[in-house]
Amino acid sequence: MSGPQRPQPTPVPPPPSGRSGTGVSTRVVVALLCALLGLGLVVQVRRTASGDALASARPDDLVQLLDGLQRREADLTGEIAGLQDTLVRLRSSGASSAEALAEAQRQAAVLGILTGAAPATGPGVRIVIDDPQARVPPEVLLDALQELRNAGAEAFQIGPVRLGVDSAFTGSAGAVTTDGRPLAAPYVFLAIGDPPTLSAALAIPGGVLDTVRRAGGTMTVDQQDTVEIDAVRPPRTPQFARPADG
Repeated sequence: MSGPQRPQPTPVPPPPSGRSGTGVSTRVVVALLCALLGLGLVVQVRRTASGDALASARPDDLVQLLDGLQRREADLTGEIAGLQDTLVRLRSSGASSAEALAEAQRQAAVLGILTGAAPATGPGVRIVIDDPQARVPPEVLLDALQELRNAGAEAFQIGPVRLGVDSAFTGSAGAVTTDGRPLAAPYVFLAIGDPPTLSAALAIPGGVLDTVRRAGGTMTVDQQDTVEIDAVRPPRTPQFARPADG
């Protein structure tokens, strides 16, 4: 079974010409690479934090999930090794300004997808959760997001809201908000990743699908060759963290 195509970012225009120094460019790249490494670790930790529903899963579902997670783990391991090599090379070789800026642009595109700052496209799923009785609480939507993340999804959107690693669902059944924005049923999730793996994760017995049904709602999952995620998250300025020197 072939792995999912990696989401493609919206092309980033080349930086304007100017007198950018090599040291500044390299520091930009180092900061981006460190951010990518940190984000990869955060996602991996969150991916291992949920597993109660697996105890009642069918063997076929577990095989599907395990295959997808093993491929995703291999991808992440390769990405981290590549980023570490790039970090060492840029720090030790005194990369030229043009090379450093090109690397920064490439890493910014990847980071933009993972943080939700850039649109993305790729294979994935479209999930519709209807709640005619207004009994589906926000925790169920959070569970859906976590299951998708655990199954290797790389980009998420619900309604008009792009979801990130710090997204939260609050409120109550029939009055759900995410990241401070109100949502109305039917709730439409878009997720980019391996379609069969994402579908299997949501169909695990005792998981999201069963929870929605017990609340009187319905959930449909459509596997799609191309999912377009156009919502973006506004950038946040760190209050305390700063790139480390060196």
